[in-house]
Parts: sequence; structure tokens; C-alpha cells
Amino acid sequence: MRSISSEVILEARNLTKYFKSTAGGAFNRQKGVVKAVDDVTFEVHKGETVGLVGESGCGKTTVGRTLVKLYDPTSGDIIFQGENISKFNRKKMKPLRSKLQMIFQDPYSSLNPRHTVGTIVESGFDIHGVTPAQGRKQAVQELLELVGLNPEHINRFPHEFSGGQRQRIGIARALALKPSLIIADEPVSALDVSIQAQVVNLLDDLQRELGLSYLFVAHDLSVVQHISDRVVVMYLGKIMEQAATEELFTKPRHPYTKALLSAVPVPDPKVERTRERIILKGDLPSPMNPPSGCVFNTRCWKAQEKCRVEVPALYEISPKHQIACHFPEN
Repeated sequence: MRSISSEVILEARNLTKYFKSTAGGAFNRQKGVVKAVDDVTFEVHKGETVGLVGESGCGKTTVGRTLVKLYDPTSGDIIFQGENISKFNRKKMKPLRSKLQMIFQDPYSSLNPRHTVGTIVESGFDIHGVTPAQGRKQAVQELLELVGLNPEHINRFPHEFSGGQRQRIGIARALALKPSLIIADEPVSALDVSIQAQVVNLLDDLQRELGLSYLFVAHDLSVVQHISDRVVVMYLGKIMEQAATEELFTKPRHPYTKALLSAVPVPDPKVERTRERIILKGDLPSPMNPPSGCVFNTRCWKAQEKCRVEVPALYEISPKHQIACHFPEN
């Protein structure tokens, strides 16, 4: 059992990120606003893994990229290790980059094909002007060994490795500067199922060994259930529910969470044949024109008039279990 501190290492407060959408053409006029992330609030404790889940287009990747300041937030606050970094420019962010790292979804496009593995993993040392006590080459070899790769392959290029091995290279690069928090953006979704478990177990082992905190962005609920201590469920840029993993998976209170969990296969044929399956009707609405009131009301079987006109606030329905719903599940 890993040790989770009461100390909050990262907090998003009313985080909002809108993108301008243009009509194109010669005048490039603004067409509208894409509400990718809308008033999101949650926190990550030291030593904790928080899973951020939802279907494609819900804004979870945008949350991750905004938290590491790859995108500047439209409004809201990002508190990292007690410091509000939401207004920091690139120069002020640079010293913090060593403590706040990211693992990207695609191990094929996130590594420069012209650089050797050694150069890729060493890049953080160059950017921050760091020279480890044992020397850069030995430090890189130790990092490769730490993530389960042969340290003698330091001079090989990314195309000489499999997808799972490339993702391990990406993990080694993220670990080089000894971060406190890693935001993992769907780190196993591009990998074969047989390799996914290996990478997830590696992240688990590294967390125990190095005391890391993770924000684990994913759409695969079975992976999230395995690795996360708490889970945050998003839909169309907003948080629908957040709770401890066991409670959320056994007692989901938001209709959307219940629908998501009903789609996860159960490895027991008898249970699988008899359990309730919830098929959501309609398509995900456009984030340029989200529904009024609760954003889930157009697909929710419990929606009433109140849901169409009043935005539900995120509130605590039981200890440390929050939902945004006017008519929660029993």
C-alpha cells in the first residue's frame, strides 16, 4: 500500500480553458468559442494517483496540458506546491518544469526520430543546465535501467524500439530531473493490451520507489481502476463526479458515471450476461454550443426541466465523494 500525504501538491481551482474557433478564409474571422474545460476544480495529494476519465472530447487532455502550462488558462487558478502558477510566463515556469513533468500519449510522435535515446533522455539536463554527480552518460544509463531498458542501447534511435519500449524512453525522460508530479496523458492507450499492463505496473513501481504523484489521464476505466487512488469523471469540459476509486466503482452516484461503468466488461460470463447495460442515446454535443443547464441533460434518462435550465454545482454527497447532479442515483 503506497503512502499518501495530506499535503496537496497540485490544485485546479475553477480552471477554464476556451479556444477561439475561426471561420477560415482570407479574413479569418472568429466563428465561436470552444469550451474545452469549464470551471474544473480538483486536487492531487503528494504520493497519490488521481485518474481523470471521460469519453473522447470531454476535455481531459486539455486539463492536463493546461496544468503544465502548455496552454495558458482562460481563467481560474493552478496551485503547484503552494504557489499560484496560473499567470506565470515561460521564464517564470522554467525553474518549475523540473518538478512538473508530462508523459505523452503517442510514443511514436513524442520522440525525435533524429536523436539517439541518450540525447532524448539527456535533453532535460541540457535545458536546465544540470550535470548529475555521476556524469550525464551514467545518469542516462541508470534512468534507462530504472525503466527496464538495456543501458547499453543509449546510442540507438527510437525506430529501433517497440511501442512499449518507446513509452519507457518517454518515462525515463520525464524522470530525469526528479519531478514531484507527472501528468500522464493516456500513456498506454497507443500500446498493445499485452504491453499496457507492463507499463502501468512500471509506473506503479516507480511511484513507490520515488514518491511520485500522478495525474493519470485515460479513457480505459479498467486501467484507471487498477492504478488510481481517486477518480475524477469529466463530460463536455465539466466534472460530473469525483471520489475514491473503490467507492466510485462500487457506488457511482452520477448517471453518466453509471453509464460509463456499465460499459466495462466483467470477467465473469454469468454476471456479464445478466448485468444492466446503459446505452446512451444521441451524440456528444459540440463544446462550441454545449446544452444549457446540465451539459449531460440531452443524453440523461433522469433529466427533468430543472436539469435543462440550472447548472448543477459540484457538491459533497457523502464524505470525499462529490457529484454535479440534481437527481443522483441511489
